[in-house]
Amino acid sequence: MGYLAKLLVWRGDAGSGALQDYKVEVNEGEVVLDVLHRLQATQASDLAIRWNCKAGKCGSCSMEINGMPRLGCMTRMSTFSEEETLTITPMRTFPVIRDLVTDVSFNYAKAREIPSFTPDPSIKPGEFRMQQEDVDRSQEFRKCIECYLCQNTCHVIRDHSDNEHAFSGPRFLMRVAELEMHPADEAGPAEHRPGRLRARLLQHHQVLHRGLPRAHQDHRQRDHPDEGARRRPAVRPAGLARLEDQPAA
Repeated sequence: MGYLAKLLVWRGDAGSGALQDYKVEVNEGEVVLDVLHRLQATQASDLAIRWNCKAGKCGSCSMEINGMPRLGCMTRMSTFSEEETLTITPMRTFPVIRDLVTDVSFNYAKAREIPSFTPDPSIKPGEFRMQQEDVDRSQEFRKCIECYLCQNTCHVIRDHSDNEHAFSGPRFLMRVAELEMHPADEAGPAEHRPGRLRARLLQHHQVLHRGLPRAHQDHRQRDHPDEGARRRPAVRPAGLARLEDQPAA
């Protein structure tokens, strides 16, 4: 038997916006994405949502539900009580495009800086042999669906946008670790990585605990004197306050 769920959904763009109240029908077995689709179909046809597979495989429908990073397609409505108000907002580390859709292009720019897999050219396809434990470890790294919820919750770039050029975030640390641990990857760190990326990896612990050291700040300014001009837009547009700053429902 269905019921009416109370939703507070962020509506707005990079300039401004606010949470809007809705009441939407919920049926047994549905997930949050189902309810948002029904909201689109019945009350808010212009609501912007990014989604694709609806099976937890593509990572497209990342959002924050009651302040928690979640995939809309994997969050069952039965998780919440019928009386509970669901506050649904976009990921807050990335600039808002419109409504629940954010600009995650920062992640793709970072991905292009990660070196590609470099096998030994003398070994022909099919000749290399790996132990099963190495296969399992490599596969584990590749299970990431790139939903970027880990990037969204990483306080180093979420709360300190000046760190983002020096700190790629957890998703890309995992990618570099995969290359480092793969037995068929022949290029060592010094030959394998651009100096800029290598410096970032070496300085990640300083970023996490003490901020960027002066030497790395000088390196960054020397290699990228126009960095300030290329800053991405403000992360949180006017009106998109932190959830804890919102008035109680």
